Amino acid sequence: MKKLFKNYKKWCKFLNRKSSLWLPTIQQEVQQRKLLYMGLYLLIWGEAANLRFMPECLCYIYHHMAFELYGMLLRNASPVTGENEKPAYGGDKEAFLKKVVTPIYQTIAKEAEKSKRDKSKHSHWRNYDDLNEYFWSIDCFRLGWPMKAEADFFCQPPQPSVYKKDEDNIQSSSDRWIGKINFVEIRSFWHIFRSFDRMWIFFILCLQAMIIIAWNGGSSAIFDDEVFKKVLSIFITAAILKLGQAVLDVIFNWKARRRMSYPVKLRYVLKVILAAVWVIILPVTYAYSWRNPTGLARAIKDWLGDGQNQPSLYILALVLYLLPNMLAILLFLFPFLRRFLERSNYKIVALLMWWSQPHLYVGRGMHESSWSLFKYTVFWVLLISTKLAFSFYIEINPLVKPTKDIMSEQIRTYQWHEFFPRANNNIGVVIVLWAPIILVYFMDTQIWYSIFSTLVGGIYGACLRLGEIRTLGMVRSRFQTLPSAFNDRLIPREQSEATKTKSLLASLSSKFEETITEKDAARFAQIWNKIITSFRDEDLINNREMDLLLVPYTADRDLSELNIRQWPPFLLASKIPTALDMAKDSHGKYRELNKRITADCYMNCAVKECYFSFKSIIKYLVDGSREKEVVDKIFVKIEDIVNIIDHEKQNELDLSHLPSLCKIFIDLIELLMANKEEDRDKVIIYFQDMLEVVTRDMMDEELPGILDSNHGGTYGRPEGIAPLEQQVQLFAKAGAIKFPLQESSAWMEKIKRLHLLLTVKESAMDVPSNLDAKRRISFFCNSLFMNMPNAPKVHAMLPFSVLTPYFREDVLFSSKEIEEPNEDGVSILFYLQKIYPDEWTNFLERMGCRTEDELRDRYDELEEDLRLWASYRGQTLTRTVRGMMYYRQALELQAFLDMANDEDLMEGYKAIELTSVENSNVGRSLRVQCQAIADMKFTYVVSCQQYGIQKHSGDPRAQDILQLMTAYPSLRVAYIDEVEEPSNDGLKKNEKVYYSALVKAALTKAGEPILDQVIYRIKLPGPAILGEGKPENQNHAIIFTRGEGLQTIDMNQEHYMEEALKMRNLLQEFLKKHDGMRYPSILGVREHIFTGSVSSLAWFMSNQETSFVTIGQRLLADPLRVRFHYGHPDVFDRIFHLTRGGVSKASKIINLSDGIFAGFNSTLREGNVTHHEYMQVGKGRDVGLNQISLFEAKIAYGNGEQTLSRDIYRLGRRFDFFRMLSCYFTTVGFYVSTMVTVLTVYVFLYGRLYLVLSGLDEALSTGRRFAHNQPLQVALASQSFVQLGFLMALPMVMEIGLERGFRTALSEFILMQLQLASVFFTFSLGTKTHYYGRTVLHGGAEYRATGHGFVVFHAKFADNYRLYSRSHFVKGLELMILLVVYEILGQSYRGSVAYIFITISMWFMVGTWLFAPFLFNPSGFEWQKLIDDWNDWNKWISNRGGIGVPPEKSWESWWAKEQEHLRYTGKRGIILEIVLALRFFVYQYGLVYHLNLTKHTKSVLVYGVSWLIILGVLLVVKTVSMGRRLFNANFQLVFRLIKGLIFVTFISVLILLVAVPHMTVQDIIVCVLAFMPTGWGLLLIAQACKPVFPASLWGSVRALARGYEIIMGLLLFAPIAFLAWFPFVSEFQTRMLFNQAFSRGLQISRVVGGHKKDRSSKNKE
Repeated sequence: MKKLFKNYKKWCKFLNRKSSLWLPTIQQEVQQRKLLYMGLYLLIWGEAANLRFMPECLCYIYHHMAFELYGMLLRNASPVTGENEKPAYGGDKEAFLKKVVTPIYQTIAKEAEKSKRDKSKHSHWRNYDDLNEYFWSIDCFRLGWPMKAEADFFCQPPQPSVYKKDEDNIQSSSDRWIGKINFVEIRSFWHIFRSFDRMWIFFILCLQAMIIIAWNGGSSAIFDDEVFKKVLSIFITAAILKLGQAVLDVIFNWKARRRMSYPVKLRYVLKVILAAVWVIILPVTYAYSWRNPTGLARAIKDWLGDGQNQPSLYILALVLYLLPNMLAILLFLFPFLRRFLERSNYKIVALLMWWSQPHLYVGRGMHESSWSLFKYTVFWVLLISTKLAFSFYIEINPLVKPTKDIMSEQIRTYQWHEFFPRANNNIGVVIVLWAPIILVYFMDTQIWYSIFSTLVGGIYGACLRLGEIRTLGMVRSRFQTLPSAFNDRLIPREQSEATKTKSLLASLSSKFEETITEKDAARFAQIWNKIITSFRDEDLINNREMDLLLVPYTADRDLSELNIRQWPPFLLASKIPTALDMAKDSHGKYRELNKRITADCYMNCAVKECYFSFKSIIKYLVDGSREKEVVDKIFVKIEDIVNIIDHEKQNELDLSHLPSLCKIFIDLIELLMANKEEDRDKVIIYFQDMLEVVTRDMMDEELPGILDSNHGGTYGRPEGIAPLEQQVQLFAKAGAIKFPLQESSAWMEKIKRLHLLLTVKESAMDVPSNLDAKRRISFFCNSLFMNMPNAPKVHAMLPFSVLTPYFREDVLFSSKEIEEPNEDGVSILFYLQKIYPDEWTNFLERMGCRTEDELRDRYDELEEDLRLWASYRGQTLTRTVRGMMYYRQALELQAFLDMANDEDLMEGYKAIELTSVENSNVGRSLRVQCQAIADMKFTYVVSCQQYGIQKHSGDPRAQDILQLMTAYPSLRVAYIDEVEEPSNDGLKKNEKVYYSALVKAALTKAGEPILDQVIYRIKLPGPAILGEGKPENQNHAIIFTRGEGLQTIDMNQEHYMEEALKMRNLLQEFLKKHDGMRYPSILGVREHIFTGSVSSLAWFMSNQETSFVTIGQRLLADPLRVRFHYGHPDVFDRIFHLTRGGVSKASKIINLSDGIFAGFNSTLREGNVTHHEYMQVGKGRDVGLNQISLFEAKIAYGNGEQTLSRDIYRLGRRFDFFRMLSCYFTTVGFYVSTMVTVLTVYVFLYGRLYLVLSGLDEALSTGRRFAHNQPLQVALASQSFVQLGFLMALPMVMEIGLERGFRTALSEFILMQLQLASVFFTFSLGTKTHYYGRTVLHGGAEYRATGHGFVVFHAKFADNYRLYSRSHFVKGLELMILLVVYEILGQSYRGSVAYIFITISMWFMVGTWLFAPFLFNPSGFEWQKLIDDWNDWNKWISNRGGIGVPPEKSWESWWAKEQEHLRYTGKRGIILEIVLALRFFVYQYGLVYHLNLTKHTKSVLVYGVSWLIILGVLLVVKTVSMGRRLFNANFQLVFRLIKGLIFVTFISVLILLVAVPHMTVQDIIVCVLAFMPTGWGLLLIAQACKPVFPASLWGSVRALARGYEIIMGLLLFAPIAFLAWFPFVSEFQTRMLFNQAFSRGLQISRVVGGHKKDRSSKNKE
């Protein structure tokens, strides 16, 4: 109860209201009252629908209803009527839903409707957070109870389309709309400064201080008084920046002013006034601290009067100014004090805290323990020190001298018309020189973070014992301690042992015993075998490998008594044949032989086990009394001989015949395994043969003695003959040998194992051979040696649920989908056979087929299995469900191990599984108990949002989902059911009613159709999906989950049996405080990306993702303490989150990355997010470039929206300085740094363009003192470091090195570079930058379904063009033009080597952005495909658009959609778009003065004439388009004449220009480079101004745009077509994109494609 009501009680305290939870004084009634209160809360929560996203709204409802409940329990009489009190909404059917939930729901729905209309403007509508934060103020009680329908909460803003006659009503409604609450999400890059102002102010002040020091003589000058005084001027900058911050706060919160309390408004105003006062005081006092000031200080002194200098005045002002900062540092050093102040609700404390931050319900008391604080502070202090030292000595200091040289050089001659020829100090050149350096200064912290996080994450991973066991060899070497580690970690301890806790240091040195008890060995065997059989079921291993890996299910009591451990045969393989060879060659040196055998532990075990198993089998088989005596005598004699090996006495055993004995025994075992009556005679012969070998060959001298003692003398025959005859008689008579035997599983297991030990000659070093099986076994074994909580018994563990949201993805591949070839003739099945050849072979073996043809012959029988096999290798719901249902199997097995008595334990779990009803009711009852307890502890709900619609429409996916429920009876499916019901008001016939429904598979008799059965149906107030689809889908189904843990699993994930066994350990983490401060609210676990083998791109993506979900998140969780929620294997504290808004946020657009907001919310509400490395969940990722780009775009969109969000603002403001840095650089800061990287290239190249075009570059390069290459090269190297993906590669290499060895890491890194990983990373840099920038500026973010299919298809040229035109191609061409202009106009005075050295990474970026989509496109250089692509592109570009024509069909429709974001952006966005477009006019202005024609004049008229030419060209274009419209139909000849005349005129002008003023080819190129960008700039401005643009001219704009698109298409297509001429290019590309097996397979498929198609068609017939 305490946990459930913690948030409610906190809310009551925050609003100074008494809680409605009144407990009775009589102790007996307390429990009952608690149950009533908890039941009421859960009932409200269960029926609250979308209100579950508003936890404080639920608190408000609960507050009133709990009070009413209390009144009803006390039977209070109403003061008005005198009757017993009734609930305000009581009595009627569905009263709570209709009268409480629906009005609030309708308010949410109306606001959400506006969000769809105003895609970009968050400030125009209230999202879930705004509506919830209404209840953070005491004013919420004005809403009343019952709630007043006319309350301001329910008021809506006016609709734009309302008629004028209703103006008065609109005004009143508009006035009463409460608008945004506490925060307004406005589209602006200023959010980055506003949310993380302390960081930006710190870096700006450091930069200013470093420039001052460098300018005044370098680092040694800091001790100079004058320099130090200059450095102190940084505080004036700080005051100006603080004023900017205060003004931004006022501007950004303007639209939230209506709901602001008076103290908050006063605080904002006072902040601005005080900041302005300091901006005046500090410069004035600073001016008076100088005797002879210069610059601004001189101006201030002149203005205010020249008084005497008073340095102490400025120091005093500084002390006063810095007082709040000193207080902040004090609170930083004592986090418990800060925590107390923030959490306190006392008025005096609120007054003290009022100035530092607004009094909000969340974001209080988030501070960590002193130890955590110390760890991340040290990390950041070291990082920042390194970064600042590097910036000062490498970037800033070396740049000062060139800057001074430039400023002293007077340049008066320009190569263009200079508007400011008298500008002092060449200020333009200085800006061009410093701009890239300053951008890199602000960006390179991200690089240093990458380096430091790699080092710290690697060290921390090593401390966690990651990668200790990473190969099968290491598994073998540690296998003896594995059962002990396993029992220590995964088996519940006795009470006395359980109290011991383990620290990190203890886990580092933990040692495990090599000897364990019989019961422990039995437990280990059950679970190890369960894991191995799951591998076999998944086709990762074949039958032979399974036999080699299994431990005997049933413990051999004889061996246990002798303390002989039965290891898996893969450890003992080849040990017996080797021992036999050693014995054969021992030549009587038995002591040495004994030493050699006992030296190898596994060989010793194998020899002993084989001997005693041999002995027990022989004794079991021999039934005759005479034969028994002989056999017993032989065994006694052998054991006597073995026991005296250590003595010097010569022993009488000849071991050279042991191999022949072994051979006979192997033959005997094979007969025993067959167990056929007709083999009885052979068995007798083998027994006689063995007896002969033993008695004749191995112990010949002892033979008469044995026979005498057994048979009473030699019967008078010669010594040599008698024994042989007697031997012939032995075993021959009836009943002497038991054969055939009554088979039992234990007996068969025993002889099968013995056969394996005796016959496997080759070493089983490579068992299992499958790479995935190796990885999983290694990781599981490794994890047992890591620090994890002790496992509780299943009945005592925390119950948990798993929730998977599903929309319309693949459930199970259909036969048609897997068999149908694509245009290359490659089917999914064929592709999977090539990618997973060993798993395909194992599948055939499991199905009992030797070849694929045999499988085809039994196709009808095995079709379902084939579909499942393919689906388990795709990213399907079936794969996810199978993985998650391992939890139930694991819990069943663990419950058995907890509950089984010794007898059952020794028999094994398999025996209970196989026990039928007739044989044993006891076994059955134990199994039923295990299943029942597993069902109590685990629930799996798949939220199939559209299952109802799919059922009604006959969608095959519905049938597949039903099949899944049948296969897994405990699986539950939740969906939104839409039902037509008769209307209550009688006006409408029917109305649509919505329900949240939960179903399971109904029990049906064999042969009957499978049906689903409804368990629960909960009525909803309306359609459930109001915000983002996925979180709304999760929210409607969350009410069907149970338990204390909730694992959210995505549709593209899977799980493993061995990992599921560790779940109860993981859940124990909820019960311990991780930082000594608070219990975890989210447990993070690592992921394994299973799609890496599909293609080279998938491999890059999986490596990148793996490093993020391991080393990245490990560091975020500890020491940085800023891990949020990134993917979906995380386990939520269900009670914590259901009372605080759920496991995700769902507001439209702003919560696009719904998951991470759950982490933000958890942290802001004093949760604690941890990360655990000992468990992993499988995850699929996108595998083709287009899919990956859509995914990257989705993440960039999400980060753009996060930048604007209140959560990031509050975290940035409320974290301490160093934790705020961690938060910035691991969330939106990464995208800002990415954008700055690209911006650096633009700034550098536009700066060079300015220098080259103006002639300053040439003028300065002739001066000797001008050299500034070193800092520039460092800056560009930093940019390249990010561009080429090294930022990603560092943690990747470290993690691979840690887990798989550094040699592997290095080879993989080199291989990735050879497979063009740098091309991929440079390309994705462009994707991130484009979508992040566009989202922050204009909005337009939307959820993009990437589709997790197999990418072996060829994307058409038009598809690639549509996807990458604006994000990459346009930008790539712009950079290319900049580089070409820089080369053409700068070559006369500069060597080309310097040019190449400086611009090589930029040319690489240009090439990548233009051609990577075609390079990574399967069959991208095949001639036939290229011709098809060209025809398709031509058709697309020429098709007319219009209503209903999709962008894929027509260029016009696509072009209109590409500008959609400009329709929704505000005035700011349009102005910024126009300003950015102006850069394209620079080319024309500069280049027209560099023609041969204009060499001798710098008049502004030249530029004017160039515009006349452009107008002329546009006029010609307009004339042609008008002519086409007017003359094309009736006066074709006239139209052709006009076109011919225009062409002749153009040629004449060109000839005239070449002949008279000697225009050159270079001039023509320069003209193209000048005028093309201008046209593009005009196009961009026209698009931005479309609302005010004359409609009559829009056709011309479209025609011009189409012309540009055609030119771009040609420029891209030409190089690809040229390369496609050479067949080897296509071969190279295929080798690069796919692994070798598939490359071979692809060639084969083209040859046999026809046969395959014929065969499959025959099968279908």
